[in-house]
Amino acid sequence: MNTLLETSRRIEGGDLDAKVDVNELSFDMKEMGESLNSLGDGLSKAVESSLRDERTKAELITNVSHDIKTPLTSIINYVDLLKKEDIDNEKAKEYIDVLEKKADRLKMLIMDLIEASKTSTGNIELEYMKISFSELVNQCSAEYEDKFAEAGLELVKNINDEGALINVDGRRVFRIIDNILNNAVKYAQPGTRVFLDLVKRDDELILSLKNTSKEMLNISADELAERFVRGDRSRNTEGSGLGLSIARNLTELQGGRFEITVDGDLFKVDVAFPIA
Repeated sequence: MNTLLETSRRIEGGDLDAKVDVNELSFDMKEMGESLNSLGDGLSKAVESSLRDERTKAELITNVSHDIKTPLTSIINYVDLLKKEDIDNEKAKEYIDVLEKKADRLKMLIMDLIEASKTSTGNIELEYMKISFSELVNQCSAEYEDKFAEAGLELVKNINDEGALINVDGRRVFRIIDNILNNAVKYAQPGTRVFLDLVKRDDELILSLKNTSKEMLNISADELAERFVRGDRSRNTEGSGLGLSIARNLTELQGGRFEITVDGDLFKVDVAFPIA
């Protein structure tokens, strides 16, 4: 019984290759041991199949995105050529502007799809260096000042990191900050404040963003960080549902911690990295 219990706990802990030596058992115990071994084999096959399906989906997204990118590049180039032509028709000019905006929007979506696919499979190269988290936060938030003003939002910053550094890929961390700020611009309730805090706590630097959502967030925090999931169920905004997923994957790939908290219409995201 102790042998069966020990093997069962190993399987429960994730060791799906754990096996019982049924030759040491007898009668009903032997039958239970064989059943436990079959259970481990079945779970291994299920996990392997799930991973294979996930890889196939990621490869499909990447391949289709690359295939779409080629004709889209031609469309963008031809739109650019049309803008350089001497066109007197004002309606035609309006149509060209719309084409340009929609083509750029599609280009960003495709780039997000490729990035989401790469980060979910860990298929990216990271260039680690010691950098100031606060400098990246200040730089990225400064680029969002006009966007927050246009969205009717007030950004309130509190940077208190005591000059500590983190060992990360600066370009990828900038993308993380950009994604969570962009998420606030799209989904925060106009006329409210967005709070951006960076604090040193124990051995971590923690970036927190809090905002009041336009919509009631009838969705769990875990779901919000999944790919293609959006708080805006009606999909009236231009979000792709990939921003938070990419941010979470990039954070975890660099040894950080990414947590979302939802309380009614209050949305909060924490991005934490160990101090270098």
